[in-house]
Amino acid sequence: MALHFDRAEYDSRRDRLILEMEEKKLDAMLLFAQESMYWLTGFDTFGFCFFQCLVVKADGTMVLLARSADMRQARHTSTIEDIVVWTDRDGANPAAELRNLLNDLDLLGARIGVEYDTHGLTGHEARRLDEQLQTFGKIEDASRLVSGLRLLKSPAEIQKVRKAATLADEALDAALPLIKQGGDEAAILAAMQGAVFAGGGDYPANEFVIGSGQDALLCRYKAGRRKLTKNDQLTLEWAGVYHHYHCAMMQTVLVGKVSKRHQELFEAAREALLAVEKAMTPGNTFGDVFDAHARVMEAHGLTKHRLNACGYSLGARFAPSWMDPPMFYSGNGEPIAPDMSLFAHMIIMDSDSGTAMSLGRTYLTTEAAPKPLSRHDLDLIVR
Repeated sequence: MALHFDRAEYDSRRDRLILEMEEKKLDAMLLFAQESMYWLTGFDTFGFCFFQCLVVKADGTMVLLARSADMRQARHTSTIEDIVVWTDRDGANPAAELRNLLNDLDLLGARIGVEYDTHGLTGHEARRLDEQLQTFGKIEDASRLVSGLRLLKSPAEIQKVRKAATLADEALDAALPLIKQGGDEAAILAAMQGAVFAGGGDYPANEFVIGSGQDALLCRYKAGRRKLTKNDQLTLEWAGVYHHYHCAMMQTVLVGKVSKRHQELFEAAREALLAVEKAMTPGNTFGDVFDAHARVMEAHGLTKHRLNACGYSLGARFAPSWMDPPMFYSGNGEPIAPDMSLFAHMIIMDSDSGTAMSLGRTYLTTEAAPKPLSRHDLDLIVR
């Protein structure tokens, strides 16, 4: 099997899940999030775009319901031994087949937790699932159960995160020589993604963000490329990815002359990121981290130019997003604890002047101050 961790690591994760299920008095979990299946068993596929479900009973029994296209994938990449295939055909209803499977597993009348909040369970399939289970047992939303367990990284996971951080640094190193007047966004993007692949990394769970000129004020990927001008701004958000573990970075790089507004925004972004670092310690919450960012932005008169969140957890994720809960936003009471991998981004988009500035990197939390995972510093990059 192509496992990325020792069997003992997977056994430990299963035991943690069983304990959590016992505390919540759940007889079974229906896992639809691909990252949950990957974390628990190693199952590695993009087949979650179709209906698939990993049933986990309170005694540790696991059964995967999936299409035939993913049967061999599961056997090759995971610890799952029991696989049931639902058949593609006109009028197929895999939710009904899942109900039959649950009945075979003696779960009629059981208390069952469901991962509803995931791209692995569409609204259409969730409705069909609810129809099948409405008289089956006691069903409850347990979407955050496994993601909560994944928030704290094991030593073996931290090794993956550190490797991803190295790949993120190498991606920036590959991009910098190409960022200049006349530089092509296409070549820059190819160099960054190529560096990750060449280093043994993976596709990211979402596209890298790249945009220059007015597009530098966007913080999402968009199709289309342009070439850099004599005085330009280029916003990049990317991630090193290793065995699906992500380490993200973000930077607005300037070409040519640095305007006064760019300098002002960079100083605010750097000050805010350093304030966030101080707040990213045990005893504080994710909301406290956001508040540290917001206070600096307000002091610089930038409240209307900032975002309403300034980062999130990172780990092993699948498309369409590398963002993991929880996020840094106002009022989030989730506590900071050691061994979290957290990405903080300071994004300032001044649409009034057309000026962009962003600065972000990933940290590993500790008992004290967090450790930046990048070897790059926080200087303004001008080419």
